[in-house]
Formats: sequence, C-alpha cells, structure tokens
Amino acid sequence: MKRGRTESTSSLVKSLFSLNDRQGLGNSREGSKAIMTQRKSEAKRVVIFTDGACLGNPGPGGYGVVLLSGKHRKELSRGFRDTTNNRMELRAAIAGLEALKRSCKVVLHTDSRYLADAITQGWASRWRAKGWMRNKKERALNPDLWERLLVLCETHDVEFKWVPGHAGVDENERCDALATAAAEGSDLEEDHGRERSAGIRAGQTATEAQRHRE
Repeated sequence: MKRGRTESTSSLVKSLFSLNDRQGLGNSREGSKAIMTQRKSEAKRVVIFTDGACLGNPGPGGYGVVLLSGKHRKELSRGFRDTTNNRMELRAAIAGLEALKRSCKVVLHTDSRYLADAITQGWASRWRAKGWMRNKKERALNPDLWERLLVLCETHDVEFKWVPGHAGVDENERCDALATAAAEGSDLEEDHGRERSAGIRAGQTATEAQRHRE
C-alpha cells in the first residue's frame, strides 16, 4: 500500500510540474497551490446525515449519524445522561466528521437551524474570534463543541445543508430513530463540558441560567 501511494503521489507531482512548465509557472509556491487544488478535487466524497434528541431538554439525550460513501454505509449513535438538544445536534455532526480517516469532501444534512445557520452564516466563526462572546454581554453557548466542529470543518471540505425534520427524508428519519433510542438507553454517559457551557454569570441564579440554556 505504501508503494502504491508513493507512485501515485509521484505521478501527480510530475503531471503538475509539466502543467506548470507549459503555463510558464516557475514559481514553487504556485506549484504547491496547484498540488493542493488537485488533491482537494480528488478528495473522497461522503454524505452525512445527523440528528440529536433530548428527553426533557435538558435531560437524557442522544445523537444519530448515517455516513454514506459509494456502496459503503455506517451508522453511529451515543447517549448522554444530562444534556440538551442543541448539544446533541453538535455532537452528531462532530461524530460524523471525526469518523472520517482522511480529508474528505462532505455534504452534511441536519434538521437543526441552530447548527446549520451558525456554520453557513459564519456565526460560530465570529463567536470564536470574539472569545466566544455573542455580543458584549452574552457568551456563546457550547463553545467546547463549536471549537471541535470548526476545527473539523477546516480539515474537511464541508457543505452544511438544512433539511426539515420529520418530513419523510429517509436517512434523517433513521438518524432520529438512532438518536431517540440512544437517549432512552440505560448505559448513558456524562456530557463533559455542558456545565461550563451553561455559562452561569456572576450573581445569576440557577433558575435564571436555566432559561438561557440551549
């Protein structure tokens, strides 16, 4: 396998170098950019469906993921004792992307506006740039998970697509079933990071903080 990869890379580099010669590109930086563009275009294509569920919100929760690539299919699910629906939506996307062993071109389907809009409209990136502040007074919730997801989006070429929930989209329905079954399971894990993400401000009561949790 190692020899095959070496030969493939070598032929790729040779073809790109000859392309550069024809175009008069003597610049090694431009050659490197061409190689990266070629590799990106040859990235494995994967379709991911994700969903999160929470019984009570907050309460027991779970996520479900379906990964599709060519003839291959993989399902993932996991349950947590005390969490929120939005954290399960985020964990589902993270789990799907973390399951990929190399950089891929991904179309990720979610029925969560919270997840889809925060990525496609750049909200999550702006929250991170501002030290996880939504504005001068309010902290962004779930920064631990947003940070992981943004890093994965930098590793893979990810397109987020929103789909309506419970609208007969087969793989979305399957993810919902996986997430619900995981939330109803008996061997639930602790959702590490949730307490810190809840963001109880100084002088704020637990009840007041609960109203702002997602």
